[in-house]
Amino acid sequence: MSCSFGHTSTPARGLNSFSSNSACISETVNAGRTTAYSSLLSNFSSVRFSRQLNCFGGLFLRNYEALNNIYMAHRAVISSVGRDDLAAETSFHRMNGINGSTSSLGYRNLRVLDAFDDVYEGIVVDSDGLPDDPNNFEAILRFSLSHWKKMGKKGIWLRLPLEKSDLVPIAIKEGFGYHHAEPGYVMLTYWIPEGPCMLPFNASHHVGVGGFVINHRNEVLVVQEKYCAPANRGLWKIPTGFVLQSEEIYEGAVREVKEETGICTEFIEVIAFRHAHKVAFEKSDLFFICMLRPLSAEITVDDPEIEAAKWMPLVEFVEQPLLQEDSMFKKIINICIACVEKRYSGLSAHHMVSKFDGKSSSLYYNVINMEDINCLTQI
Repeated sequence: MSCSFGHTSTPARGLNSFSSNSACISETVNAGRTTAYSSLLSNFSSVRFSRQLNCFGGLFLRNYEALNNIYMAHRAVISSVGRDDLAAETSFHRMNGINGSTSSLGYRNLRVLDAFDDVYEGIVVDSDGLPDDPNNFEAILRFSLSHWKKMGKKGIWLRLPLEKSDLVPIAIKEGFGYHHAEPGYVMLTYWIPEGPCMLPFNASHHVGVGGFVINHRNEVLVVQEKYCAPANRGLWKIPTGFVLQSEEIYEGAVREVKEETGICTEFIEVIAFRHAHKVAFEKSDLFFICMLRPLSAEITVDDPEIEAAKWMPLVEFVEQPLLQEDSMFKKIINICIACVEKRYSGLSAHHMVSKFDGKSSSLYYNVINMEDINCLTQI
């Protein structure tokens, strides 16, 4: 997949200069809030994922708890809400529509939906335990909400898989609202306390990458896209595209270059990134330009979105009229040239593990020389 420095014609690709098709990412910072729900949204089986930054002792602590593992996030054991103690036998009667008489449906065991406490005094409903019958679901959901309100719970997360989409109108009727949707499910939420809802919004950002690849002959690896805005026809641009779920920024850049041109590369550093708002689908956009070192030279185009690819002399690349008219592009090219000439140092990736969550992540920072590296490791 690719995203253009210029405009593209499809909705997901209709971005401005240096726009990117990118994975969706939510990034929110709580200032003064004690309630956070990052772990509920961090890995919803999609390219969209949510990331919450919580201020802790002057550091930003990043939570990456998958939905399926949220129940174990900060407790050794979190048990589901018990059925037996909470079951109630309720008699139902329904008008049968004949002469105004009623027929008893008999006694039915009402139970609280299978669910787990999250770490923020909320409830995550177990999708596997949902009843199949819509009528049963309506009664059990209503009973469950009543119970959770009495328990003082806050946010309720209800994930309805595609095969149970007929339960969506029932949940909406009971007060749930849409949070986000993926190909296999829709996520609904319900906020119990009075006052504004403290649940996080859906992912707010797209994240994209561009690979600036220059060889020893001072030629830049460029591509032409098959589908783009008429004004950008004939434009040669660097390979760009989506960052996939659970993919590092530098991995995405290397992968996109390989997919679009067949050229194998090695990541050097992030030389710049652009932040824009209200881009595709009204989302904000983060686009990272990565300096890559070519490891091969033979171009092979095997991408349905790419018309052509080639090595273009840097001077010829820079002098393209469409690019000369764009001040941001010219600034980026100047940075790239300074990087090639060793007059500029970007952000390199360093794998680190935080004791707060025990997980490995990449910290991007600038290192000028080995002395700086030694100083940083001693801090």
